[in-house]
Amino acid sequence: MKEQKNILTDTFKRKHSYLRISLTERCNLRCTYCMPAEGVPLSPKSHIMTFEEIFTIAKTFVAHGVSKIRLTGGEPFVRKDISVILKKLASLPIELAITTNGITIDRYINVLKENNILNINVSLDTLSETKFKEITRRNQFEKVYKNILLLIENGFNVKINAVLIKGFNDDEIIDFINLTKYLPISFRFIEFMPFDGNKWDLKKMVSYAEVLERVNNHFPIENVERIKDAENDTSKNYRIKDYKGSFAIISSVTNPFCDSCNRLRLTADGKLKNCLFSATESDLLTSFRKGKSIEPIVQKAVLGKFKIRGGMDTLEKLKEPDLHSKNRSMITIGG
Repeated sequence: MKEQKNILTDTFKRKHSYLRISLTERCNLRCTYCMPAEGVPLSPKSHIMTFEEIFTIAKTFVAHGVSKIRLTGGEPFVRKDISVILKKLASLPIELAITTNGITIDRYINVLKENNILNINVSLDTLSETKFKEITRRNQFEKVYKNILLLIENGFNVKINAVLIKGFNDDEIIDFINLTKYLPISFRFIEFMPFDGNKWDLKKMVSYAEVLERVNNHFPIENVERIKDAENDTSKNYRIKDYKGSFAIISSVTNPFCDSCNRLRLTADGKLKNCLFSATESDLLTSFRKGKSIEPIVQKAVLGKFKIRGGMDTLEKLKEPDLHSKNRSMITIGG
């Protein structure tokens, strides 16, 4: 019994209290860094977890120490039963959050409030309508931006995620930060990461150091304030003096946060990934549907977690396509 209570602690003594659950592989955008241009083969509907399965599997993780769950996709709000899922998971003793592209979230403001889901991450990689269409292959910039303002007006804690790609949106770094002058948001810059089919190249990546260099060249150094990071935070947080909001850098590639990682990922088809970079997965759903305990599988997966980036502990290894192309496309993992 003692061993069972520690199934979420790995060999490096990291305790995993944060579970990210992908609700669907489908999305109403086609972002280039997330999905190959030709799309991806989607799992049959029968292979996707039902809301009952999501809830019951989540309860198992909560029983072993998970205190935060974030719902991702694809795009979580394309699921027809999203309101039921939110209500069921909100009944657990956890912090429940969600990541979305923001296109249809205006329809669910009341549902989110009723279930006390206040922490919303919205993906927005550019402030240019033209660039938005280029990177998402859809023309929805205005709708997303209006919905971000709507969330703020309704008292939600809003974080905006932008994947930086050199030569595409790195010239908007200061514009992104200037949004925080008037809006109480956290704007988070994410280093471009390698996944199957996204044509990753280290030369396209804008590093943590490069972002800070841009910031320090634009703002007086005394106005750039370092904010204390939360425990197990993936981001390095900053604020410009007297601005309402803040900005942060998630440096998964150049300055990874693996030592304090407390995250696990459950894909929409019921596979457990112990690391975003990991090419290996553990099938929970098949055993669950056979009425078997998933706890031994979870424990084995957690104990098999590498110390850093799914075993790619150097930038040289990241440059090897054979290593990161074994990983799924981002859309089928969950953000």
